[in-house]
Amino acid sequence: MKKFRSAKTLGLLPALAGAVLLLVQMASAQPLTRVDLELVLAVDTSGSVDETEYNLQIEGLVWAFRDPGVIAAIIGTSASGGIAATVVHWSSVNDQQQIVPWTLLTDAASAQAFAAAIAANAKRVFSDSTGIGGVLRYAERLIARNRFEGRRKTIDVSGDGINNSGIPPWLVRDMVTGSGITVNGLAILNDEPHLHLYYARNVIGGAGAFVVTVSSYSDIVIGMRNKLLREISINIAAGPPAGMIAARP
Repeated sequence: MKKFRSAKTLGLLPALAGAVLLLVQMASAQPLTRVDLELVLAVDTSGSVDETEYNLQIEGLVWAFRDPGVIAAIIGTSASGGIAATVVHWSSVNDQQQIVPWTLLTDAASAQAFAAAIAANAKRVFSDSTGIGGVLRYAERLIARNRFEGRRKTIDVSGDGINNSGIPPWLVRDMVTGSGITVNGLAILNDEPHLHLYYARNVIGGAGAFVVTVSSYSDIVIGMRNKLLREISINIAAGPPAGMIAARP
């Protein structure tokens, strides 16, 4: 009797496998949601960032998405589907985590809700070395596997130090930009006064890429706002605005 039941179970396996395959095919056949911009916001949580500095990064993001100018820029993309945004914590080469999932932003209500989600998920995840190449690779996978298809795709890295963990960022940057993704940066200069030059050479790249500089963490709220305004309402044909450095050709 045991053999009969085992054979019967074995006989069901091809049918079950076929059903699973069909479900996978049906899921993959679902059309992607078209948006104007896919945006990964990568927040530096490495050891060089103390708790006050980390909190200011989060505060900068929260207030940026509550800012009337940023909200107006988001509404301006709504005819093209709006923007899809997500927030990531990162430190060393293998330490990355998606803190706020991909969220569609088209109006003031969705922007405010996204800001609230950032504030609600503000607990710090990592505190280790600085792996910029690692977070670029992680962010590229998030873009490749989400349910959106953006006219533009951008990875935004904020940080206060050069890469000291894992793969050099320029190697990943070149691969990422080769797939049509732009990498922008926000360089916080309180510890390394020439960090923006490092970002310009080794981190940012792609169409319209730029790095925003802030002299200290206390300036980060306005820096985040200016960066988001540039990214959301970007005109590729135009040069970077005052206070921003474009990627080297």
